[in-house]
Amino acid sequence: MVIDNRDNPFEYILSAISYTEQYCIEQNIKMKVYDLHVNSDLDSADGKKYGLGSSAAVTVATVKAILHFYGVKMSNELVYKLSAISHYSVQGNGSAGDIAASVYGGWLAYQTFDKKWLQYELANKTLSDVVNEAWPGLKIELLTPPHDMKLMIGWSQKPASTSRLVDETNANKAALNTEYKNFLAASSECVLKMIVGFKAKNIALIKKQIRVNRHLLQHFAKINQIAIEIPRLTQLIKIAEDFGGAAKTSGAGNGDCGIVITDADTDVDALENEWRRNGILPLNFRVHQISLAH
Repeated sequence: MVIDNRDNPFEYILSAISYTEQYCIEQNIKMKVYDLHVNSDLDSADGKKYGLGSSAAVTVATVKAILHFYGVKMSNELVYKLSAISHYSVQGNGSAGDIAASVYGGWLAYQTFDKKWLQYELANKTLSDVVNEAWPGLKIELLTPPHDMKLMIGWSQKPASTSRLVDETNANKAALNTEYKNFLAASSECVLKMIVGFKAKNIALIKKQIRVNRHLLQHFAKINQIAIEIPRLTQLIKIAEDFGGAAKTSGAGNGDCGIVITDADTDVDALENEWRRNGILPLNFRVHQISLAH
């Protein structure tokens, strides 16, 4: 029997404790007894997850708390790498983009690291050595959004499992090798154009690439025979488009949330009311800026 604990938040906390303490020990820090209390607002009142990267957030929070407890000087890079290692050791897949978002805050252009390289390094080097070296492929760039751009989040009220959906996708990679490479190339082009939109303060270009990304994901879901855009998320997107927004599924899809990019001309209250009439819950969150040394 194999027990899948990847949706259990305590597994991520325990992994973060283990790796962060290992790092501290390698810095010749003596271990002490402590109590760790964890509170989260990333679930609904009845315990359903929103799909906002709660496992990543709790991993990052745990790493930060332990480093602070032991008086270790923190940087975004150190917290990110320890958190990414801790999270990946439990989930076994994913980009760790939600880790980067939790560590750096704000709007990010993110490119993930080489997973096979990381596995090899962890098996053959000390944790400190792995954390201190450059990670192939990893790129994290802070972006400044256009002044009038707004982010809206709608919750489908259907929780999704990122790890399981990524498992399904990975199972099809070999059979769909060419299609998968084409998807990655098109996605990369889309993201690069979106970054240009941020730097040029061009909301129209950003919205256009959000729509391109949605269509790429729809095609990707079709060829993989997986569900990314469930009916309620399709409705969320349609309503957002009717009000002039550009929307797509967030994360791995198959539930959780949809995100919308709007501007000053959008009637946000009317859009949210229409969401509610269709069983979609608007989430009152904003993009958070974090101040920590790099």
